Amino acid sequence: MTAILRRTIAVSLVLFGTAAAAAGPTEGHDPLRGRTAVDDMTRPPSIPTAENRDLKRTRSYAMQPPTIPHSIENYQIDRFANRCLMCHARARAGETQATPISITHYTDRDGNFLADVAPRRYFCDTCHVVQMDIKPEVAVQNTFEDVDSVVRRSQARAKAVPKKK
Repeated sequence: MTAILRRTIAVSLVLFGTAAAAAGPTEGHDPLRGRTAVDDMTRPPSIPTAENRDLKRTRSYAMQPPTIPHSIENYQIDRFANRCLMCHARARAGETQATPISITHYTDRDGNFLADVAPRRYFCDTCHVVQMDIKPEVAVQNTFEDVDSVVRRSQARAKAVPKKK
């Protein structure tokens, strides 16, 4: 082993030990595991099933990619085939009644329009995700607010402040 590698390992062990000692007895628990210690085995929750309602959802923020409203289990999406395009390609959307993919997916990075889906937009599940059918109490809690809510609250505050004369 080189001296640099030995020094790097030693520093890493010291930093790891310091972080572990600083965590103390009340910390060191993964919030998703509850009060079960990280080194204890737990029974994981069952894997939820994908929603399959074919209903379009409201987007939470500007430019959010639409979610996939149906299961894509066993869809082939690789360099050889893209199962999504069998229904969502602009040429097939009229026949299948599926939402056609955006025209932006037919432009390359230089803004040139292409006859087929741009290679950088070919792998749909990079941006678009299936929603899982889970109970709200299973979901991780968060404080996300969509931009419309933030704007409405800001406007309400501005109206509530009396104007100076």
